Amino acid sequence: MDYPSPPSSTSSYYAPSNASRSLKSVHSNDYMYNMDGMLSGGNGNKACATSMEKGRKFLRRILRFRQMDFEFALWQMINLFIAPHKVYRNFQYRKHTKNQFARDDPAFLVLLSLAFCVTSIGFGFVMKLTWFKIFKLLLWVVFVDCVAVGALIATIMWFLGNKYLVRHGKGDMDLEWGYAFDVHLNAFFPVLMILHCVQLVLINPLIAKDWFISVLIGNTFWLVALGYYVYITFLGYNNLPFVKKSVALLSPMLILVVIYIVSLATRWNITKGLLVFYERRV
Repeated sequence: MDYPSPPSSTSSYYAPSNASRSLKSVHSNDYMYNMDGMLSGGNGNKACATSMEKGRKFLRRILRFRQMDFEFALWQMINLFIAPHKVYRNFQYRKHTKNQFARDDPAFLVLLSLAFCVTSIGFGFVMKLTWFKIFKLLLWVVFVDCVAVGALIATIMWFLGNKYLVRHGKGDMDLEWGYAFDVHLNAFFPVLMILHCVQLVLINPLIAKDWFISVLIGNTFWLVALGYYVYITFLGYNNLPFVKKSVALLSPMLILVVIYIVSLATRWNITKGLLVFYERRV
């Protein structure tokens, strides 16, 4: 069953039907845009704000909660589970209207950080940590796991993407760092919900035990979560009409399956390893 249309408060993010049809034809023979106003040619487009300007604008808005569209960010989070292509369709329209693929509203990042906080408290209770250790764990997962690691992965993907995936030619387009960061956040949200929320209720009664079924169920959670990460990352880059060979981003799926089989054969409980890591961290 399809999720209802985006909230009316976010209607400005969506293109009318004729614009939606034009977005479907972004791939021409040489992978150039054919949408009016999308390109004015060359990297020296003076109409485009620099990355630093976009970053400063984003950071200025991060504490202005009244200017954030949390309803639309929540709609995106829901659709990352049931219809992730709808989320990336909106990124295309943002480029068409605001001349950038990356989000200019930090509401998604704020909600993701809040989800990290809630699930970290849950992990603290499962691990029977003191309130001080729960607070330390919360700081770690939000500022290190979410923001710092996300920025590192985005930087790597931004560099490799521009070097190996972007199709260069007339009217060159570069992969935006902010978009690479958004793709990571999109892909990481299902991972967080699967491993830090759904799996959480099964850790003490089942997954943390020394049974084979514990290894099987726990490691299956990891396979599904990381598989979701790879797939949504692929969708994010495949969404860009100037990116070539994006199917290569699905290759980690094979590595995940091999690791999953090896972990079952050796009875390596990945979730128990995560709990030990969290305990040593705090």
